[in-house]
Amino acid sequence: MTIVTGIVDPYVLPMPHPASPVVDTRWISPHNTHPNSLYHEYTWSLAPLIDNPSTGLRAINWRKCPKVFQSQVRLVAWTMINGEIRPTDLQRRGMRARGRSSPLDMVAAVREWTRLARWLHQHGIDDLGDCTDGIWRDYIPTRWAAGTSRRRARQVLGHLTRLWDFDLLSAHPSGIARPPWEAEGADDFLPGIREPGGGENSTEPLDPQVIGPLMVWAIRVVEDVADDILDAWEETQRLTATAASNRSTPGGRAALEAFLAPLMRFGTPLPAFERGGSVFLARTYVAGMTGASLRQTKWLTKRHRLSQLAARQTGPCPLRVPVTGLINGRPWREHMDFTEAATLMRHLGTAAAIVCLYLTGMRPQEVLGMRSGCCPDPESDQSGVIGRHLIRSHHFKNVTDHDGNQVSAGAERDVPWVAITPVVNAIRVLERIVPHGELLLSASHHDFTHQHKHPGALKLTALRTRIEDFVAWANREALAHDLPDQVIPEDPHGAISTARFRRSLAWHIARRPGGLVALAIQYGHMRTALDTHTANGYGARSRGGIHSVLDIETALAAADTAAQLRDRVATGEKISGPAARRAITAAAHAPRFEGRLISAKFAKQAAAYLARDGIVLHDNPDAYLICAFKRDTALCDRTAEDTVPTLNDCRPGCGNAVRTDTHARQLRERADEIDQLAAHAPDGTRQRLHRNANRLRETADAHETTKVEVTA
Repeated sequence: MTIVTGIVDPYVLPMPHPASPVVDTRWISPHNTHPNSLYHEYTWSLAPLIDNPSTGLRAINWRKCPKVFQSQVRLVAWTMINGEIRPTDLQRRGMRARGRSSPLDMVAAVREWTRLARWLHQHGIDDLGDCTDGIWRDYIPTRWAAGTSRRRARQVLGHLTRLWDFDLLSAHPSGIARPPWEAEGADDFLPGIREPGGGENSTEPLDPQVIGPLMVWAIRVVEDVADDILDAWEETQRLTATAASNRSTPGGRAALEAFLAPLMRFGTPLPAFERGGSVFLARTYVAGMTGASLRQTKWLTKRHRLSQLAARQTGPCPLRVPVTGLINGRPWREHMDFTEAATLMRHLGTAAAIVCLYLTGMRPQEVLGMRSGCCPDPESDQSGVIGRHLIRSHHFKNVTDHDGNQVSAGAERDVPWVAITPVVNAIRVLERIVPHGELLLSASHHDFTHQHKHPGALKLTALRTRIEDFVAWANREALAHDLPDQVIPEDPHGAISTARFRRSLAWHIARRPGGLVALAIQYGHMRTALDTHTANGYGARSRGGIHSVLDIETALAAADTAAQLRDRVATGEKISGPAARRAITAAAHAPRFEGRLISAKFAKQAAAYLARDGIVLHDNPDAYLICAFKRDTALCDRTAEDTVPTLNDCRPGCGNAVRTDTHARQLRERADEIDQLAAHAPDGTRQRLHRNANRLRETADAHETTKVEVTA
């Protein structure tokens, strides 16, 4: 604080010295052990402020800032890192204003200040105090010259405003002028093109043709072959440790020669590995298997030019572990290989992460924040009923302290996430990889090749790369196991980023209720499950949880259903069912949603759209009908608060059912398919299949006898 004429101003910080720490200790959490930088250094680490395990460590590099501005910009940056904007100023700026920024925003702000300083220097200005109102107005258009979205431009204006904010709170203010948009509003200073939306709701869901086989391979790796991979990795580590500890002895040399001599004599492939386009003898594997030292193995390799020989006679490095996993009904490997174990462990960790990203509804940072032990086995109640598996972990979005400032470490959710069986299996696999209490996706424990001690969890960019590598590996495996229908195609909307999984889950729940996507059937009751007392806090719409994303996708799907019904009626199709007239009215008044970008307000609009009882249409392709959902007449299993039907529990005789000529045709086509299956089935099964086919035809006949032509 600074004392001026007897008045203490707690928001104005004292002047730092060259040896002052960059981050004051009051802002460093007790568990943060990252080293603190000093004021005079050219690189300022902000790691002492970062407690989110999925966030990369950030630093400010002063070498890019013009020297004439460094003393002024450093002081403002130090004040921003350690100070707070006055509450009176925050109140003037609205509810979203924060007294302190996140470390990532601090780095971005200094980057913008440095950019401004370079522009000022190029225009003959070497003092921030000479940045007047007119200079601000000249600079901003040049800042957008290279092309900047309005959303990004708002962030830039905010960073530049903070230069003025914290200059006023520094020990020696430069006197930089107040940015004109602070008084006049930002609109006139932003680029002209307006864009909707942003955030996770504008993220494209993964294509169904992508997520289906991707989940098949992810769950297959976790549930079918994980034991083989983990056993192979354990044996690989044992052989590696053995090779490193072996001493050079006559017995070891004799065993080494006895192991390699027959291979060299008879031209048998030698245990080898490929790296950088070259082939080498697998010396660590050979030393571990024979008891020879690495030095002896290296000497023998040079003496007999075994690497050159291995390049011509490249062979595997089989491990003495059993292969128990099956793919397509056959063992997935002839043997587990020493040289492949690290790669398979990397893919195993990625597969488990994919399962958690898709089947929990958690945000990527929340998945990366999970720790071993976060999902204990549930206990049974007094009646012997075993409860759900619950994930108790941290969330990070909008977590603030009592002053409204972001808390980097996040906070444990008051209400845990619900975990279905595939997620529990994935967590159990990850718990076998990392020690108890450690991050399940710890960067250091998931570095199987180099085993560097990276802090925190895997970063989002690294996880995206691992997902791309997993897709390429799974596609090779699909072809090797004669499963071309399980090849994962390229997604039409680009890379499989981690943020797209959560949106994809909502899309598939809303549009694939019967399970056309792998495992979607296991999530048929997800909306109901999230509305129970166990999970209500996470799914509650008022908390902006997964339900807001579900509402968006369900509203979009309902609007598409209404549009399709309008189109079918316009082409002369007839409809039947107790809710036929109501459905036509709903279709005529339903809005069309053009494009896929979703605005920030659309979540509330979607919830309101779905709450219009009786006039929202939900397509159920597995039941061959449309549900004009009305609470009072619905027969499906649901809660009293639900504004949508439980589509995988459609029941005959429901007053909300509507069918079109297209549905009747599909019913007959499905009946024919079932009859074809029955022709090759045993007697009991054949009769049951024929009965099912006949029921479908009876439903189609009922449509024909009751359908009406409606003028849209």
